[in-house]
Amino acid sequence: MTARNSSGGGDLPASIEAAWGLRERPAKGPKPGLSLERIVAAAVSVAAAEGLPAVSMGRVAREVGASTMSLYRYVSAKDELYVLMQEAAIGPPATLAALEAGAGWREAIAEWAAAQRARYLGNLWALRVPIGGPPATPNSLAWWEQGLQAMEGSGLGEGDTISVIVLISNFVRSEALLVSDLSAAVDARGITPEEVVAGRERTLRRLVDPVRHPAIHRLLNSGVMSEPDDPDYEFTFGLATLLDGVETLIRSTAAEG
Repeated sequence: MTARNSSGGGDLPASIEAAWGLRERPAKGPKPGLSLERIVAAAVSVAAAEGLPAVSMGRVAREVGASTMSLYRYVSAKDELYVLMQEAAIGPPATLAALEAGAGWREAIAEWAAAQRARYLGNLWALRVPIGGPPATPNSLAWWEQGLQAMEGSGLGEGDTISVIVLISNFVRSEALLVSDLSAAVDARGITPEEVVAGRERTLRRLVDPVRHPAIHRLLNSGVMSEPDDPDYEFTFGLATLLDGVETLIRSTAAEG
């Protein structure tokens, strides 16, 4: 479903129009005290407590004490509600200390990536919202803008710069999704993260054959699998490795120029 942008700029998806406040309020019959903000807040509360699948128009209607049909005066569909929920939960980016201090692009983009990850980890359900296109809501554009500003001074052209932003954003999202999946598995089984590590090693030792899986066998015998998990290690290691690659690209681009 699309709706006409009130500024005459063309058709916009209903969710994007609602996020920018371009949609007209219900003309008749709104329930006293009901608002789009209250509906979105209730939906976020349900998702935070029970996960995104628990969110339905009927469930949210019960949470706000209204009929399901009354919600459709404010939100055209559940997919639109998902976008608005994500927009509200992730919020706008905070000021980057690295940018304020005039630090280089690497420090700035690393801080940007860590801040994005922190927002995701605080709202793991938001990672389950389907991606329907490029950033277009106010907060998502604000994050994109900040990432581009962080890369200023790197010497990369506009095309390579946006590719770096997409690469890092995808890494942050992927790593946060892995954390989300592991967290859900731990909760579902009612065990501690330490028990997960121990169980993983026991399972591998039962299944790994030294002849068929010599590399995994060496890994198990190294003792690495027995070490306590650092929840931030894979993110820190992965981001540093990505940025090493970006630095190589920047040097290569400068040499060609």
